[in-house]
Amino acid sequence: MISLSITSITLTAKSEEPRQLTIHSQKITSGPMNHFFGYIGHVQNVPWNGDGRYIIALRSSFQNRMPGPNDSADIVLIDTQKEYSIRKIDQTTAWNPQQGTMLYWNPKSPKTQFFFNDRDTKTGRVFCVLFDIAKGENGKRLKEYRYQNTPIGNSGVAQKGGHFLGINYARMARLRPVTGYKGTLDWTTGQKHPKDDGILKVNTEDGSKSLLISFNDLAIILKEKHKNEIPSLFINHTLWNREDDRIFFFARGGWNGTKNEKKINQAFVMNSDGSKLKLLSKHIGGHPEWGYDGKIIGRIGKDQVIFDTNSQRVIGSIGTP
Repeated sequence: MISLSITSITLTAKSEEPRQLTIHSQKITSGPMNHFFGYIGHVQNVPWNGDGRYIIALRSSFQNRMPGPNDSADIVLIDTQKEYSIRKIDQTTAWNPQQGTMLYWNPKSPKTQFFFNDRDTKTGRVFCVLFDIAKGENGKRLKEYRYQNTPIGNSGVAQKGGHFLGINYARMARLRPVTGYKGTLDWTTGQKHPKDDGILKVNTEDGSKSLLISFNDLAIILKEKHKNEIPSLFINHTLWNREDDRIFFFARGGWNGTKNEKKINQAFVMNSDGSKLKLLSKHIGGHPEWGYDGKIIGRIGKDQVIFDTNSQRVIGSIGTP
């Protein structure tokens, strides 16, 4: 059983003496159901809404396997002003224990609106939902971003809002079975490096979308580095920078657990319009975070480092050994 806890950190006032760190932790949910958020911290994504009153979370009856088409999880709202009372406001069948359902509060309306992914139970097509907790008694779905030929889910909301990046979660589930959404419709089955799939960019106002970079484009670049056959690729960790003009992501392949293919784990950076795609020269961990001015905070060995994506150099470190 997984529960949610909140932790607060307090530093004493500045002085010449070393400052004391105080940590307080409080459990706010309990069983028998599991409560969790999913990816937290990516591009400043947190469970709290804009004014800090509500915490958004998933509630599931299991955590020991990948969910199938008929395994729904509740989307719940936790009220910090009412003794952390829990209220179900929707549910989804597009989720997994590692990523959740990619919950993101909408930067354009962070007090009441959030995004999550869902699937059409009849067709298996994945889509993204924009939900408003202030509409009606239990909130309301404002929009569903459904695409017949390229059914995608949200993989990262622009930090200033207005767009989200979309990826093929069915392909991800096929090529890395511990992620993605099992049993959803994959329009690229049998294609190693399709030209009509990769990272898509969706306008949250009008729903228009464009393909920023394709798997075919990525395979061409990767062949120049690896000089051999490139396995079927999938996308993971699409991260907008704080200025919303650049995107970090991983192109991965050979992660299906069979060890029959070469494993690819390559980080890229590109402009948010898909231009100036750049293969990064160093691996800085699986969960980096953008700083400012083209710099990324990551990890090399035991060190937390600052990597400049423009010069492709480590330019500093954070913390002490």
